[in-house]
Amino acid sequence: MTRPILYSFRRCPYAMRARLAIRSAGVETEHREILLRDKAPEFLAASPKGTVPVVVNGVEVIEESLDIMHWALRKNDPEGLLDVPPEGHALIEENDTRFKHALDRTKYAEKYQSDPEIERKKAQTFLDRLGQHCSENKYLLADRPTLADLAIFPFIRQFAHIDRGRFDRDAPKPLQNWLDGFLSSDAFAAIMQKYPKWEGDLAPE
Repeated sequence: MTRPILYSFRRCPYAMRARLAIRSAGVETEHREILLRDKAPEFLAASPKGTVPVVVNGVEVIEESLDIMHWALRKNDPEGLLDVPPEGHALIEENDTRFKHALDRTKYAEKYQSDPEIERKKAQTFLDRLGQHCSENKYLLADRPTLADLAIFPFIRQFAHIDRGRFDRDAPKPLQNWLDGFLSSDAFAAIMQKYPKWEGDLAPE
């Protein structure tokens, strides 16, 4: 049986959360590592928008990271990650919109011609909210991880890595502990395995 193809990029937070869900589900895929500055023709043929992650499962093409997470976990969800309360979906929505907007404009201030201090303050509002959740539970919403934890963690990691010293000074301690728990986990180590660039089989036209 042909395995689904996963087009991914190691450091992309969207791809990270897709890989975390795929690993939890135990779904075997053919991993194809894409360099975003040098995309293979087969990848662009499958998904002309040219962003990762993408799953190609026969004729089915899944192009959004959250859709990939649901696709994998609907096959098998041994950790009960899909059992997430409504608040979890609201947190994911805020992460993917307002927080991601502030994250990008903090990290890439020159590109966006933004004031990183103003954007950092916007991001801090979300970090404080997450910290409150983590102070009440081991994870964001319960004493076990849910879809919300896996979906949000890679973006908090990316923000923290802009300036980890400052993150440790400003972010709530429970959120720091939550982040460090994921960073030291076997799951994170597994999904951060390095793959060589997938070259593809089709010569560019």
